[in-house]
Amino acid sequence: MRCEMHDYQRKAVEKIIDNRAYGLFFAMGLGKTLATLTAANLLMYDRFEIRRVLVIAPKKVAEDTWAREASKWDHLERLTVAKILGTAKQRTAAAESDADIYVVNRENVAWLVGLYGKSWKWDMIVIDELSNFKSPSSARFKALRKVTVKAKKIVGLTGTPSPNGLLDLWAQIYLLDRGERLGHAFGDYRRTYFKQGRELAPHVYSWEPYTSSERAISGKISDIAMSLQASDYLKLPDRIDNIIRVTLDDKARKQYEELKQTAILEAEGITAVSAAALMTKLLQLSGGAIYDEAGEVHTIHTAKLEALAEILEATTEPVFVLYGYKHEAARLKDYFKDYQPRELKTEDDIDDWNAGRIRLLIAHPASVGYGLNLQSGGHILVWYSLPWSLELYQQATARLHRQGQEKPVIVHHLIVVDTVDEKVVECLRRKDLGQAALMSALKG
Repeated sequence: MRCEMHDYQRKAVEKIIDNRAYGLFFAMGLGKTLATLTAANLLMYDRFEIRRVLVIAPKKVAEDTWAREASKWDHLERLTVAKILGTAKQRTAAAESDADIYVVNRENVAWLVGLYGKSWKWDMIVIDELSNFKSPSSARFKALRKVTVKAKKIVGLTGTPSPNGLLDLWAQIYLLDRGERLGHAFGDYRRTYFKQGRELAPHVYSWEPYTSSERAISGKISDIAMSLQASDYLKLPDRIDNIIRVTLDDKARKQYEELKQTAILEAEGITAVSAAALMTKLLQLSGGAIYDEAGEVHTIHTAKLEALAEILEATTEPVFVLYGYKHEAARLKDYFKDYQPRELKTEDDIDDWNAGRIRLLIAHPASVGYGLNLQSGGHILVWYSLPWSLELYQQATARLHRQGQEKPVIVHHLIVVDTVDEKVVECLRRKDLGQAALMSALKG
């Protein structure tokens, strides 16, 4: 297929070629993969500056996206792709094979560095979904930082560079520039641009950026990253966000409050861990069921299921539902068995959904976060349970609201009144505002 690249993609190619390290902070659907492969092809076969490219990606993307994109376009026909996936024996064989592009899933980065760190042979490293390396304490970050210095070119790709706020940026930018712009230590970065906030747990504090930090940080990294939103260049259909407020009856409300108090008491002596466990319990409660210590499921209410039933009854269109917990998936399948619900697990599920053969599709957002095109199968999305992660929320929603979608996308959020659901909605909104401001500052 002949490729006609957009101006912004050509600019991205130039930036990758002209800089040792560069970040493409592009929203989903703007062709980060194509631009990166085009640059790699030019660097390899026209300029003879590099020989081998290592792509680090989420597992589903590593399995399919890069190889498929390389085979799709006429100007990339010379590129060969090896997938460093599977068993240790299979991964080693792929790493030792003769190819241009080597793709490894992020979970095997530490393994790859451990095996080849002293004899590193990849002179270009591409980190697909750079925000997966946002934690400076993670094993994958610590492993990768050992070998980035050996690469001639480093490219970071993400649509969500600061999913939880500006603190997320340091590790990502460090992998690009070894600390040149935001400092060589995370602690120094935090002290420079953030002030200590409220105490979340003993000796555990929140950190809030100074008023001037956003402008200062974006100014520091503007020469090493460019940002684009889909709305800047693509004509996407409208997205309609709808909050469906769900109320509990008196019996369910009493159960919720009693279990809430029990959960709070169990989490006394609050630590960051116990606070997270408490929130998990409360989210399960708002969804209608909860696990006990033995792993048994106890149903509290069916209010969200009833609200979803009203959505399904009001339309003949396919509906895509995102859940948060395994027991929610089981309850959805049982409650809506007349709709013959399918859980998205295989390529056949994707094909059948896009062909219009599935009335009710359910999935966990972590399983659909990257690389899946589901826009042909429907335009109605329901968040049964919301995640705390802005990245998961945006990526999953973008499976329907992306290039190729022909109808306005309706995103329903089932929110139980006076529960933790409302806090999650507000948290996602605040995170989104912060990220939008950063992306806007980096445009150009």
